[in-house]
Amino acid sequence: MKYAVLLVSLFAFAMMSQPILAQDTVAVGTLTCTGGQGVGLILGSKKSYRCSFSKNSGPPESYAATVTKVGLDIGITGETVMIWTVLAAGQDVREGMLAGNYAGAAADVSVGIGGGANVLIGGSTQSVILQPVSVQGQTGLNIAVGVAGMTLR
Repeated sequence: MKYAVLLVSLFAFAMMSQPILAQDTVAVGTLTCTGGQGVGLILGSKKSYRCSFSKNSGPPESYAATVTKVGLDIGITGETVMIWTVLAAGQDVREGMLAGNYAGAAADVSVGIGGGANVLIGGSTQSVILQPVSVQGQTGLNIAVGVAGMTLR
């Protein structure tokens, strides 16, 4: 399963990030999201999260996120924590810059305690990368592999 997570992540990153990687990107902060308790519905799931964007300079911003997965998603998960390094073109960090839609690939597995990888690119101007592979920790009994979308508001 670790190899499947790695392969999905690398493929999605390579396919989706070409235009963004052509620009100079720099780490502008960290996005941490918690929540996501629920049941996988075999062909997908939709879960809600509370997020905080800690910028390298300035006060943190709060966001609400909805993550939708389409693909294999079977099981039950408890609270999940996802942490991304936020990469953006240049160092222009504006208030609300993370709001928007993101797309990518996701894979995770849990038997008691588990983890996963997510590749998401998007934002209000399609110029934000949420670190190519996020760090995710969760509890439950679950397996999920597929296409992921996230909306931050």
